[in-house]
Amino acid sequence: MTDEIKLVLFDMDNVLCEYDRGKRVACLAELAGSTSEFVHKAIWESGFEFLGDSGALNAEGYLRGFGERIGYSLSLDEWVEARRCSMKADLAMLEIAGHLRGSVDIAVLTNNTTLVSDHIDTLLPELRPQFGTRIYTSAQFKAAKPDPLCYRLCVSELKAKPENVLFVDDLAENVTGARKAGLHAHHHTSVETFRQALSGYGLPEGY
Repeated sequence: MTDEIKLVLFDMDNVLCEYDRGKRVACLAELAGSTSEFVHKAIWESGFEFLGDSGALNAEGYLRGFGERIGYSLSLDEWVEARRCSMKADLAMLEIAGHLRGSVDIAVLTNNTTLVSDHIDTLLPELRPQFGTRIYTSAQFKAAKPDPLCYRLCVSELKAKPENVLFVDDLAENVTGARKAGLHAHHHTSVETFRQALSGYGLPEGY
């Protein structure tokens, strides 16, 4: 390998935390007095969630539209709590990230509305001690993974060069998008395979 990795850019859901969308949907369905199937179709199958991820809707418009689609006037606190209860920190991955921080820069890029970054200390308090302010949502860049523009804008914000960045995501299409943007990319399937990938880039594997 000829390019030196100076930044490791992590996806959040199912990389730095376990994310159970079914649990979130069930929580929302209970609030709305509806069914999980209805909520899933209204938000995820309809393409509405992508409007939030891509920044086509601002936070206020996203929250209002979310409630309209599930037929319930959802408060911000309720939205945050439904998201929070579906997330559990992956302590092994966070430990590796903390170990990497001694050698390279680290940051987070997640496909999400800005509500996630605004409320990350409630949603996943384990993230801030490792990543500080370097926690970005796709909506901030008005583009969502796997659009190469999303990665390029994030890398530019971090004052890095694509060829010096290793991106880590659990979705194959997002890994492909990162490579199209000129980044190195690892398809995350387990902590052990991630450690092996780091070794291949000459980076510390953690413990």
